[in-house]
Amino acid sequence: MHMEENKNVHHTDMYKSSNLIVRRNQEFTITIKLDRAFDEQQDNIQLEFLIGSAPDENKGTYIIVFFGKNKGEVRWQARVVTTQGSDVTFGITPAASCIIGRFRTFVTIVSNSGKQRTQRDPDTDLYVLFNPWDPADQVYMPEETDRQEYLLNEVGTIYNGEYNNVTSLSWNYGQFQKGVLDACLLVMDAGKVPLIYRGNATQLARQGSALMNAQDDDGVLVGNWSGEYSTGTAPTAWTGSPEILLNYASEGCVPVSFAQCWVFAGVLNTFMRCLGIPARVITNFCSAHDNSGNLKTDIVLDETGKMDRDKTRDSVWNYHCWNEVYMKRLDLPEKYSGWQVIDCTPQETSDGLYRCGPTSVNAIKEGELSFQFDARFVFAELNSDVVFHKSNKYGKTKVIYVDTAYVGKLVVTKKLNSSDYEDITSNYKYPEASIKERETMQLAESRGVPPRDYVPLGEAGVDIDLYADTIKMGDNFPLTISIKNRNSKTCNVQCCLTGSVVYYTGVTSTSFKFETKDATVQPLSTQTLRIDIRAVEYMPYLVEQSNLHFIVYSYIEDRDVSISKMKVVNLRPPELLIQVTGTPRVGKDFMVSVEFMNPYNFTLKDVELRLDGPDLIQTKTKKYKQILPGGSVKYKESIFPLISGKKKLIACLDCSALRQVTAQIDVEVLKV
Repeated sequence: MHMEENKNVHHTDMYKSSNLIVRRNQEFTITIKLDRAFDEQQDNIQLEFLIGSAPDENKGTYIIVFFGKNKGEVRWQARVVTTQGSDVTFGITPAASCIIGRFRTFVTIVSNSGKQRTQRDPDTDLYVLFNPWDPADQVYMPEETDRQEYLLNEVGTIYNGEYNNVTSLSWNYGQFQKGVLDACLLVMDAGKVPLIYRGNATQLARQGSALMNAQDDDGVLVGNWSGEYSTGTAPTAWTGSPEILLNYASEGCVPVSFAQCWVFAGVLNTFMRCLGIPARVITNFCSAHDNSGNLKTDIVLDETGKMDRDKTRDSVWNYHCWNEVYMKRLDLPEKYSGWQVIDCTPQETSDGLYRCGPTSVNAIKEGELSFQFDARFVFAELNSDVVFHKSNKYGKTKVIYVDTAYVGKLVVTKKLNSSDYEDITSNYKYPEASIKERETMQLAESRGVPPRDYVPLGEAGVDIDLYADTIKMGDNFPLTISIKNRNSKTCNVQCCLTGSVVYYTGVTSTSFKFETKDATVQPLSTQTLRIDIRAVEYMPYLVEQSNLHFIVYSYIEDRDVSISKMKVVNLRPPELLIQVTGTPRVGKDFMVSVEFMNPYNFTLKDVELRLDGPDLIQTKTKKYKQILPGGSVKYKESIFPLISGKKKLIACLDCSALRQVTAQIDVEVLKV
C-alpha cells in the first residue's frame, strides 16, 4: 500500500493508523504482486473498493477500476505507473466528490475461466477523506497557514469568561490519535447517516451537528446544566475530545455524560477536522437564548426593581461556543460560501432534530435569512435586543428600557499560530448604529424577523454603567455605578441593584444582594456610587464557573424615565501549577508535576485531576478523596515522548465546590 509515501503526499502522516489514509482527487499508488508479468493487451485486472454493507455501483459505494483489455465506466481515475517483473504499480485517484470513509480493497483477475478475487484483508482497507488542498474539493482552503491551523492543529484554545474579561482553556482535539478516525466513522454509522450524504460536506456538517448531542438520536454527548454530575463526568473536568470519542466507541455507542457548549464544540471540531473538513471553535459573548425567536430577550423586573425570576424566561448566555466549518455551499449563491456556522449544543430543533446549521456567516452579516439552514436562530443569538419590563403593584408590566447593544458584544476564535484570540465580530455584524447595520435589520425584517416595534421611550439624557475589576473567587470587591448627566439641569437618580449567582447560561441560581442608593448629579458631570460586595454574601451560593450577575434599575425622577443595565462578573478560580523537570527528548523519560493548594476555609471533596497532551500522554486521571483548607496535593507523572516538536500539556482540577481550575504548558521535545 506504499504507506509512508502515500501518507506524506496526502498530508495524512499524522494519523496513528496502520491503514492507508488518502484524500479525494489526489493520486495514491499501490503495488500488486502477480505470479507472472502483466500484459496490458491480453490480461484483465480489476481493483475494487467497497464501502458499507450493501455496495452498489450506482450509489458510488462499489467502485471498480479496470486495467488491461476490458474497460468499464471510470469513476476513479487510474493508470499503470510502473511494471517490474511480475509486480505492477497502479496510480488511483478517488473522485473529487466521492464518499468518505473506510473502503475494503480487493483485486480481481478476470479470465475466460471466470473471476478470481483476493481474500478479504483488513490490512489493505483504505480510508478516503475530504481534501482541503485540492481546488476541485468542496472543502478546498487556499492558504497553507489556514490549513495548518484549522485542519492539522491538534490542540486549540477555547475562550470563555465575559466579554471584557476573556479567559481561556486549552483543548486537546486529538484528531490524529489512535482510534479517533474509526470512532468518528462509527458515530455516523450509529446515527444511520446515509452513505450517499458522506461525500457532501454540507450534509455531513448538518448530520454532525445532530450526532454530537444525545437529545434525539443517542449521539455522542449528554448535555447537562443542572450542577449535578455524580452519574458522569462534570463538563468542566474534560480536557479534550479523544477520551470522549474513544469512550463512546468502546462502550457500544452509549452517549457520554456530561457536556456543555464548549465540550460539544470541542468534540464537533475534532469530528470535522478528523474527516478532513477545516473547522474552528467560535465564542459569542453575551449570546441571546431567545425562547420565542422574536429577536427580543425579555427581562422582567418587579415593582421594587428586582428581577422577577418567574416571569423572565429568556436568558443571555455570558458566552456560547459553536463551530465554523469552511466549505463551498453548492446549494447557495457563490458569495455565501466560506465559513459556515454549525452548533451541536441542543437548544432548538431544526427539521425535527436538535441541530443547527450549516448557515453562512456572510448571510448572517447581511441579514439574508431566507437560505438554509437555521440562519434566523443564529442571527437572533447575535442581534437580539434586551428589553426590560417593569411590573407595577397590580402585576401589569410595561417596557421601561431597551438595550440594543448588549447581545453579540464580541465574537472570537483562536488566532493563527497563537493562543491569543482574534476578534471576528465584524465577520458577523456591522458596527452598532451604523447605516449598514440598519440596512441589515431592514433586510432581516423583510425575511420574516419581527420588527423592533417598541413604544418610543423618553430620552433620559443620562448614561449609566456598571464596573468591577477582575476578581479572584473568595475576594471582597467594590462594584461601581457610574452616572453621567448629559443635561444642563441637576438630576435625581434612584438606583436599585440586584446581585445574583448565575450559571454561564444566564440562568439565575440564587439572588444574594439587593441594595438601593440615591444620587443627585450636577449638570454635565459624572458621579459614582460604590457598593461593597463581600465574599460571605456570595460564596455560599456559588455554582460552577462562578459568575455573579448584577442588574441596576435606575429611575430618573425629574424626567420620569428608567434605565436598566446588566453586568456579569466572572470570578477567577485559584491557580493550578504545572511544571516539567528534565529536558524532554524523544525516547527519554521526563517528569511532569501538577500542584494545587486549597486557599479556602472549606474542604474540597471528591477532587478529580486530569492530565492530557497529544503525542505526549494518553489522558490520565487521579482522584483525591479530599483536600483540607490550606492543604495541597502534588501529582507526578513520567512521560516518554516518541515524536519531537512543540507539544502542549493540559491539566484540569475539578470537584463540585470548585470548577474550571486549569493550566497548560508548552513542551519542546528535542530529537535524540
